Amino acid sequence: MTPAMDDNALERRLAELAQRGVTVVDPRQTYLAPEVELDRVRAGAVLHPGTRLVGARTFVGPGAQVGAEGPATLVDAVLGPKAVVDGGFVHGAVLLADARLGSAAHVRPGTLLEESASTAHAVGLKHTVLLAFVTLGSLINFCDALMAGGTSRKDHSEVGSGFIHFNFTPWGRSGDKATPSLVGDVVEGVFLRKARIFLGGAGGMIGPRRVGYGAVAAAGQVVRRDVPSDTLVAAATPEIGRALARTHLDRDEPRASRNLEYIAQLVALRTWYRAVRLARVPKGEAGAVDRVLVQSAIETLHECIAERCARLESFLAERGRPMPSLVLEPTIECPLPVESAAAANDHLAWVRSLSDEQVAAGVEWLRAIADAVSPH
Repeated sequence: MTPAMDDNALERRLAELAQRGVTVVDPRQTYLAPEVELDRVRAGAVLHPGTRLVGARTFVGPGAQVGAEGPATLVDAVLGPKAVVDGGFVHGAVLLADARLGSAAHVRPGTLLEESASTAHAVGLKHTVLLAFVTLGSLINFCDALMAGGTSRKDHSEVGSGFIHFNFTPWGRSGDKATPSLVGDVVEGVFLRKARIFLGGAGGMIGPRRVGYGAVAAAGQVVRRDVPSDTLVAAATPEIGRALARTHLDRDEPRASRNLEYIAQLVALRTWYRAVRLARVPKGEAGAVDRVLVQSAIETLHECIAERCARLESFLAERGRPMPSLVLEPTIECPLPVESAAAANDHLAWVRSLSDEQVAAGVEWLRAIADAVSPH
């Protein structure tokens, strides 16, 4: 529980933030919990009226804005430079530079938005990873999913408004969430050279699904089958009416394999952050902000991997199958030029500067990392 703070102490802390270069638009409507370290709210940040910052992990980078459209609460959340939370509740999420959450957001732990990833209003996220530029419309619920695809802000993967990723299956004693979906992937997605993906609005997808690059799912449907690359799908809702025993339990496959694949992609992404992004952070104060962001992202990915392993183990146990032995820390040397940057670290510019040969080597490396997670 957050300890109480008298009004004078709060006023002094907010005044000190202002002296450090933070814009506190209306101190009378701004709350800063005692455990929030002042040096984790950086000069240039803007705290709009109705902002509440809670949790020792909370970090607000230079140029970031909190509560731009309405009241906003951050609990152990991490915002990169120029990231924006228009309004809502954000707990444990990490937003890299220029990422944005629209108003009425409800974002829970295990969530990572990379550079310029964004949502419109009233979006709920949990254990969701959006790679750079991925855009979600309004009135969306995305849990237990990873989405990639696209090359820029003008060429990005997108989910239309009114879309739900259904991440719960009712079978067994109490149901399960062994339902993670990959829309794109990590191995190729991090290199920002794959075709964008579009999931049409007023619909949804039942996990665990796999959607390939260049795929389009038409609006107004629930996607129940995988969508291959470069394919347009528009499937009618099937009619089903049959007796169902309360003890019904589906088979372990193919869902077990889908969970293993998802874990492997998360491990590949965590390896990418450790071996590439963290290695390229400038030394000393020049890299202080990037270091916080990358390390926080690594922590979030660790949390995602642990969650997915726990869900898979529970799913398998109910079906009488032991959890396989996984290699969650593969040691395969990175082939890319990852010496630390001398100054400001523009990660996306560096990725774009890689040659076709370097990208091919990087893809092969990350694929080897993913393949090593679940030895056959």
